[in-house]
Amino acid sequence: MLYLVRMDVTPPRDMDPEEFARIKAREKDYALALQRDGRWRHIWRVVGEYSNYSIFDVAGNDELHRILQDLPLFPYMRIAVTPLATHPSDLAAQ
Repeated sequence: MLYLVRMDVTPPRDMDPEEFARIKAREKDYALALQRDGRWRHIWRVVGEYSNYSIFDVAGNDELHRILQDLPLFPYMRIAVTPLATHPSDLAAQ
């Protein structure tokens, strides 16, 4: 199943910058592994925000929930998930 996911990151203002850098490094490693295995298909930055839009290709809701919950930045995120379906006017669907 395909999902469009928006992630908005809001770290605590008083978070130690070095600790935040360590968390971001773990986040990047995790995200790259998911991209390499094909489950995190696309990621785009939202200009001017600490946010992204991503496309995930996973078996279902439970797998996506586990993936998102395991993100090192998860405690500092607001996440919106939209399940996607094939559009009948999509050239690839013809």
